[in-house]
Amino acid sequence: SDLMENYSFYFGRVLSHSFYPVLQRAIGVGSAFEGWSPREQDVVYRVLIPMTPPRGHSFHLELDSAGQRHVRNFRVRVQLECTCTREQQAEGMLCFLHHPEEELRRNQDPSLLDTLCTGSYLDVHKTARWFHQLVRAIWPALPQSHNWHLVLLPSRRCCQFQVTNSRESFRIEMLFGVRRDDSAIFVCSQTQEAHTASTLWPESYAVAEAEFFKHIAGQAPPDSLHLKCLQFFTRLSLGFGFSTYTIKTIVMHLLNVTPVSSWRRRNLLERLQDISNGLHLCVRAKCLNHFIVGNQRLPQDIRLPADVQTGERYNLFHHLVQEPAAHTQAIYEYRVL
Repeated sequence: SDLMENYSFYFGRVLSHSFYPVLQRAIGVGSAFEGWSPREQDVVYRVLIPMTPPRGHSFHLELDSAGQRHVRNFRVRVQLECTCTREQQAEGMLCFLHHPEEELRRNQDPSLLDTLCTGSYLDVHKTARWFHQLVRAIWPALPQSHNWHLVLLPSRRCCQFQVTNSRESFRIEMLFGVRRDDSAIFVCSQTQEAHTASTLWPESYAVAEAEFFKHIAGQAPPDSLHLKCLQFFTRLSLGFGFSTYTIKTIVMHLLNVTPVSSWRRRNLLERLQDISNGLHLCVRAKCLNHFIVGNQRLPQDIRLPADVQTGERYNLFHHLVQEPAAHTQAIYEYRVL
């Protein structure tokens, strides 16, 4: 967290008068920050960095309806805004809309449309390359650079790197995204699909899920084993066809309907049985509802856009409906598990 705080500080300094996206404080997401991890030996610290538009620009999120029903993709349209007001001119900024192109070229850095966009849309690949350059350029200024070694890892849709010293090693994955309204939902660079176009930003529920785990932690008794149960079951299912996200979703549904007081040490076997039964029922019914989308029973403090809160619940097991062989295999794997 010190490393990310230092990076945030330098991001602010380096970008303060630029026309690149404004980077907000990183938000920890995923298992490492939620307090559990399926494999302790190769933990990935995943952070999401919210981006807001620079001076003279605005972001507009457009839903891309061409994608599959189970993945909601957005485009981030970048629009130039008039800055002919006195305050902006006092800062010595020329208006991208109303100053002659020649004057802009001579006296001002290019707009975001000319650097990280393809057409009018923010491009994930260009933004990831820019992040890599930024992380590499700032590293020597950080206190951590004296004792740690930085290695940037290849990635087209995020910025991954490893920091290592003589004793330990950490892998960090920086995702970047744009917040939807004032909610816990982002459109984000990360994707599950192999060939997502570079101007598509999938909707991400990672921040809302991290907030849910924080909410549970605030209510749970000190000896609560809900994270241990989740960790145990995700490790147990490694090598089977059930993804970590499947098990996490089942546990989140259980946490949402079971009193937190019933996850104490004495309840361990019952809760593990609940998780097992939950998986069995979902496999048999070929249905596991997404935890965030369409869930009317989430804690009030997790803010969602209306279309996410009241949206049609989508089935994470939709492939079991479409492929009988996959369903047979899932039933077999559950029995073995």
